[in-house]
Amino acid sequence: MVVKKLLIIALALILQAGTAPKTILIFGDSLTAGYGLSPEEAYPALLEKLLNKKGIPCKVVNAGLSGETSAGGLSRIDWLLRQPVDVFVLELGGNDGLRGLPLEQTVKNLQGILDKVKTKYPNTKFVIAGMMVPPNMGKEYTDQFKKIYPELAKKNNATLIPFLLKDVGGNEKLNLPDGIHPNVEGHKIVARNVQQYVEPLL
Repeated sequence: MVVKKLLIIALALILQAGTAPKTILIFGDSLTAGYGLSPEEAYPALLEKLLNKKGIPCKVVNAGLSGETSAGGLSRIDWLLRQPVDVFVLELGGNDGLRGLPLEQTVKNLQGILDKVKTKYPNTKFVIAGMMVPPNMGKEYTDQFKKIYPELAKKNNATLIPFLLKDVGGNEKLNLPDGIHPNVEGHKIVARNVQQYVEPLL
């Protein structure tokens, strides 16, 4: 009888472990933070709802900080790694590009962030969100900036989102008046963009 009870408890624990919510950490800037909106309207919160609705238990942590650069991200990532991470989404570098910062430094910082996550949680799956900068930065800079993300993804065996703001960037109906940050409707599209790359990893 005791053995039977122990077997039932063990089976319950195994089943519980199999359905334990996965933690998705989205590490980014104002695009992730949901600049101008409430946290519930930003794409990380919407992504969590989309995945849970499909029967995928998960917790999406919004680690976006407005104005964040790759250097700033490198300095604060350790604090965020106090909790286990199953999927790490890196959405940084856009502010580096808008400021025209040296691309080699941006690459070094982004790689440093990925290395810290790998060291702490070797089994974490990585997603890298690609970004673009305006053409006024000059063709050479713009072209080289665009290459950062696919090259990082390849080097780190990460899933690449070619462009986070696909179908949103440049559409004034889906952005705030500043023309940079998505509005409520824009974030809904971004959430679906991210979902198609994150969902297969869960």
